[in-house]
Amino acid sequence: MAPGAKAIVVDNGSADGTVERVREWGATHPGVEVIANRENLGFAAAANQGFREARNAEHILLLNPDACLRTGLERLVEASDQYGLAAGKLVDQEGRTQVGFTVRRLPTASALVLELLSVNRFWPGNPVNRRYRELDRDLDLPGHAEQPAGAFLLVRRDVWEKLSGMDERFYPVWFEDVDFCRRALDAGYKIQYEPAAVAEHEGGHSVGRLPSARRAWYWYLSLLKYAEKYMHPWAFRGICAAAVLGSVPRMAVGMAADRSLVPLVTYLRIMRFAGACLLKGKTGDFPGKSA
Repeated sequence: MAPGAKAIVVDNGSADGTVERVREWGATHPGVEVIANRENLGFAAAANQGFREARNAEHILLLNPDACLRTGLERLVEASDQYGLAAGKLVDQEGRTQVGFTVRRLPTASALVLELLSVNRFWPGNPVNRRYRELDRDLDLPGHAEQPAGAFLLVRRDVWEKLSGMDERFYPVWFEDVDFCRRALDAGYKIQYEPAAVAEHEGGHSVGRLPSARRAWYWYLSLLKYAEKYMHPWAFRGICAAAVLGSVPRMAVGMAADRSLVPLVTYLRIMRFAGACLLKGKTGDFPGKSA
């Protein structure tokens, strides 16, 4: 850890001994603080907790629990001083850049429709997906980005405060970082991508512990909430229709893979919710943590 830096670990009700291990490590490493939540408050709420606790810091790094720094942060600090936000390169354990995840453009209605219909999964090279995931971008070159992954994002404190942090209705995960980046851009800030700053990222560390049915439910909820917030009403209805139609093959594949009726129950629930959003033109009371 850099001299003078403070590490704040926000634990969302884990039961695997993480809190105890971090506290043991912190006993011999000054500047480590643990916030132990009794329950999973969600990624956005945990990030907001950490930012509030780091009250004296001008620059705050948001780093996922499955990410590990491989370089210093000097370039990110310089870029955030100039633009407001900065992100580095994410690599896997073999050092390969995580293309399609490290940086993306903000999702369009067509990108979300193709995502829901699984077109992007079976035809990843389609023009819409190539643009959305910036598959033709040279990630060894710095430049502005629209939506870097929230797994490795440096933010100036004044920017975070002006935006009132992350929207905690995106619970427990997904699209809260997309929403935050969109609001930052709308507020006139820029986001700089600096590949000189590198973090190794495993991916899916926390989300992978959720049951597959609950993962699907939360992903659809967050996606539809984002679409309602930013898309034209008719585009939102089109996305809802794609959610209904795309649930059918996902349900069939899930039932075959799990040899269980759980995916049937889950996707019928998703289809009912997306169908209601299609008819109403809105998500209504976003279920959030009550789901």
